[in-house]
Amino acid sequence: MGKATGFLEYQREDARAIAPKERILNFNEFHIPLSEEAQRRQSARCMDCGVPFCQSGMNIKGMTSGCPLNNLIPEWNDLVYTGNWEQAYHRLHKTSNFPEFTSRVCPGLCEKACTCGLNGDAVSTKENEKAIIERAYANGLAGPKPPKVRTGKRIAVVGSGPSGLAVADQLNTRGHHVTVYERADRIGGLLRYGIPNMKLEKHIIDRKLDVMRAEGVEFVVNANVGENIKAKQLMKDYDAVVLACGASNPRDIQAPGRDAKGIYFAVDFLTATTKSLLDSNLTDGKYISAKDKHVVVIGGGDTGNDCVGTCIRHGCKSITQLEMMPKAPDERRESNPWPQWPLVCKTDYGQEEAIAVFGHDPRIYTTTVKEFIKDKKGNLTKIVVVSLESKVDEKTGRRMMVPVEGTEKEMPCELVLIAAGFLGSQKYVTDAFGVALTERTNVKTEEGAFATSIPGVFTAGDMHTGQSLVVKAIRQGRDCAQEIDKYLMGYTNIAR
Repeated sequence: MGKATGFLEYQREDARAIAPKERILNFNEFHIPLSEEAQRRQSARCMDCGVPFCQSGMNIKGMTSGCPLNNLIPEWNDLVYTGNWEQAYHRLHKTSNFPEFTSRVCPGLCEKACTCGLNGDAVSTKENEKAIIERAYANGLAGPKPPKVRTGKRIAVVGSGPSGLAVADQLNTRGHHVTVYERADRIGGLLRYGIPNMKLEKHIIDRKLDVMRAEGVEFVVNANVGENIKAKQLMKDYDAVVLACGASNPRDIQAPGRDAKGIYFAVDFLTATTKSLLDSNLTDGKYISAKDKHVVVIGGGDTGNDCVGTCIRHGCKSITQLEMMPKAPDERRESNPWPQWPLVCKTDYGQEEAIAVFGHDPRIYTTTVKEFIKDKKGNLTKIVVVSLESKVDEKTGRRMMVPVEGTEKEMPCELVLIAAGFLGSQKYVTDAFGVALTERTNVKTEEGAFATSIPGVFTAGDMHTGQSLVVKAIRQGRDCAQEIDKYLMGYTNIAR
């Protein structure tokens, strides 16, 4: 513990965010890092707890508490405080393949379990992590380190999201030959096209991919396994195959008028914007534009918030975000004590920008769409929304949100973005490999394992667990790599 009284002497200080009305003029990341001196002070706030909940990754009441990667957080906080940045990077990289990603997009499970946060502000762990990895790149510490010995074993990884990249990185470091297949035109999966530039600029992904290529990982794009690349051929050509294709089936909203023009899934909207931005800085017009439109986003999670922020950057006329559930409390309830994940209301960057531009929070709670109204040409012009209330189903005993008769209202709307989550793996991929599925259409394995029902075929990430977090997908990838290594070699020395 570098400074025993640091948590008493220093207040939490976060990187300064550029003002909403200024940052919406572009799609760039908008946080200005602290100085080295200030960042070291923030690391000094770490208490080096006897029981470091921040790195525990435990499940409490169905929610994760602490880092799923079990990052050695008190150790590298202490090393940052003492100025030993190189050793801090080595301790961070020991458990985390992609701190440049998680320090930007992770919701900070570590901070929510921080002991400092029990009676004050948590340690700024995410920003400390980001400072470590960015300094490592700047000083040549995060460059390529190819394996000195190759095993001769060949693995195909289908999907280049966080779990697929983690599998590839771990197995390549072990000395296996790894090829990653991606159906899109660029590598990155969810990281590339599912997360806007404001949260993760794509040159950050490219920087890491360049390192992985130099270390020997091969990447193949426009490779749609199950269509233009045959699954049987992969199983024949490789010693093992990993399915890491994500949970790619978006949940739909079924209501009269659903066939109206102007209704899109959030993932398609975000993908089109990012691809056009990368291809032409939006000059090609090949994206779903929200400019001068009344927009309604259905869904209150991170993806819905990303849609809000993106629409504002397009120049929408108005933005409304519908949430089925009631507004969460602003502070923890007694029934939700630390170190559980805090079930409190979060106002994210997109909502902050909507408040700044339109003067009010875009969220409407306990509300959903009852009908989509279109004109004679089939274009969406309005929606009918209805309030919801919680009731218990007499047959099943389950609590459900049901419409309240007489609360219907019309809203002008030319663009609807459905951000209601995902329902599992895509059928054409799982059919191509013949793997067994769970009731939720996730790829089925034994509990705590990654081998599918087909010998030599493994799975990891959202395709295995259902929709989850980037940091959990990386955890899945690391654990899957261990199992594959043992399958190929009879033992494993890959670190968990």
